[in-house]
Amino acid sequence: MCHCCGLPFASARSLDALVALCPDCRAGEMAFDRARSFGLYRDTLRAAILLLKFQRRERWGTKLGSLLVPVCESLLGPQEAGAALVVPVPLHPARVRERGYNQADLLSVGLMRTFQKSPSRADLELHRKILKKVRATPPQTGLSLAARHENVRGVFAVRSPELVRNRVILLVDDVMTTGATLSACASVLKRVGAREVLGVTLARATPQFPDLGSDHDLVNIDEFASRRR
Repeated sequence: MCHCCGLPFASARSLDALVALCPDCRAGEMAFDRARSFGLYRDTLRAAILLLKFQRRERWGTKLGSLLVPVCESLLGPQEAGAALVVPVPLHPARVRERGYNQADLLSVGLMRTFQKSPSRADLELHRKILKKVRATPPQTGLSLAARHENVRGVFAVRSPELVRNRVILLVDDVMTTGATLSACASVLKRVGAREVLGVTLARATPQFPDLGSDHDLVNIDEFASRRR
């Protein structure tokens, strides 16, 4: 996978490089330092995310959030735990009113509940309101990479810069496609002094590994969680 954004490579040729990077990361498109996902946006995981977002399965958010723990562990060094903040990617208030919740919030809560059971990670902090989305934007679906970056340009702001300075930020979202949203958030966090911004998502949508499954192959969230252990 790409060392920066975690994009899976379709062939092993990229591994010949000293540092394996996808074309976008090699061109310096991303403002975050590294990003990783729990799995590919396909099959059962895709079905679970769609049900969480559009069928009001709020309980699923915290359960799915627990799956992000090994993703965070792969990004965080032991010396970074005490300095790290967990920050969900915000929705615009109008979208929150429409949906009833922000799915990234729920994932962050589930992540923290699991982390707090581990003494080595008990001092991570969750700050759900540090970032805000100041302007509503059209969905990113179907946009090119350049259009996605332009769509989220200048739409995020930091509420409490003093909490961010010299901190490691774990930026949580449900799906990463091109990384434009995570990069836009990381850019404003870096601007106010964040030491490092690490993207953590439940799924990675990739053109080289398309979704081949059905949206209806998920029975319930408990069965899903047991499959992934």
